[in-house]
Amino acid sequence: MAQDIKQAALDYHANPRPGKISVEVTTAAETSQDLALAYSPGVAEPVREIAKDHDNAYRYTAKGNMVAVISDGSAILGLGNLGARASKPVMEGKALLFKRFAGIDSIDIEVESESPEAFIDTVKRIACTFGGINLEDIKAPECFEVEKALIELCDIPVFHDDQHGTAIVTAAGMLNALEIADKSIAEARLVCLGAGAAATACTNLLIKCGLKPENVRMLDRKGVIHSGRTDLNAHKAQFAVETPDRTLDDAITGADVFLGVSGPNLLSPEQLDKMAANPIVFACSNPDPEIRPELAQEVRPDVIMATGRSDYPNQVNNVLCFPFIFRGALDVRASEINDAMKIAAVHAIKDLAREPVTQAVADAYNGQQFSFGVDYIIPKALDSRLLGAVSSAVAQAAIDSGVARLPYPAHYPLTDAAEA
Repeated sequence: MAQDIKQAALDYHANPRPGKISVEVTTAAETSQDLALAYSPGVAEPVREIAKDHDNAYRYTAKGNMVAVISDGSAILGLGNLGARASKPVMEGKALLFKRFAGIDSIDIEVESESPEAFIDTVKRIACTFGGINLEDIKAPECFEVEKALIELCDIPVFHDDQHGTAIVTAAGMLNALEIADKSIAEARLVCLGAGAAATACTNLLIKCGLKPENVRMLDRKGVIHSGRTDLNAHKAQFAVETPDRTLDDAITGADVFLGVSGPNLLSPEQLDKMAANPIVFACSNPDPEIRPELAQEVRPDVIMATGRSDYPNQVNNVLCFPFIFRGALDVRASEINDAMKIAAVHAIKDLAREPVTQAVADAYNGQQFSFGVDYIIPKALDSRLLGAVSSAVAQAAIDSGVARLPYPAHYPLTDAAEA
């Protein structure tokens, strides 16, 4: 089966033509008059207008509906630092998802950079081409520096999906799981195995949603991140707490929630068995989770389980978020994607899982029926209602928080995206 998937994936990327995206012409180019307007001499007119007012680039070019997917290839999926060129299939795939799910034109850009500073400078210099920038597959801790600098340097939304897309979908599913488990987020004890970009963003967003920092135990390769450690960078140090816990065995005892963003098979059945009643386990390591759902359910029939895989219930899938958060941001020409917009996306995704599933969604999943509960805490990726629900919530949050530069909807309304 693995060999079959390997060959199918290679064939998919090679045929009928190499790659997954292309450029299309959006206006007439059939007559000499068309060409005179598209290029010389007619093109000089929008050039002059943009030179007078840079915002006219949104009126006369594709900038307002264009997102760059940019990587240095230093943390490709679960494959590690394989370089910028090797990241191209992933970045093309991200561009495909932007177009497929939100009608956003997207182009992949792979940057061979010798330092974070060089990467930042490269992206800053090309940012005026785009309406938004999606950073992807950049290793921690450099990704924090890169995103922070580019948010400050650019006047368009910059979003590191490995951090915030994961966090938004995780928080949405987690809030639903806590309700099903009859647990309060303000009282829940969470153990996070992993201390990289996704772990940091997930935990921070959950704290913004009501989780208490003192109820968090985060672990890296050396164990629990506690206040007595002297080897912590600033990103880890924010999660250091006074605790006698030193190992996962210590921390997991009585915990309500386990969040795994680490590696395969790192949560043992014995450790799961130590968790509180109705334990919530988000085992998000891909392709192999920290504990397999079959094993988890055998040990703890009361477990509420999510993974990063599509062949199990409750997939934590970034595609539930990133196309739509950019759609909402672009529609009101937001200058950034702020916390208010992220939290609006969390609640829109969370609430959609509570709605009755449409027949179209069931048909897309071979006739399966889904209803809010243990095996359905997160909407399905092919639920077309995500576009309207998440994008409109994000756009409204941008307006309410003062980062929108247009009233809603803008030049690219949701109806156009839905038809794309």
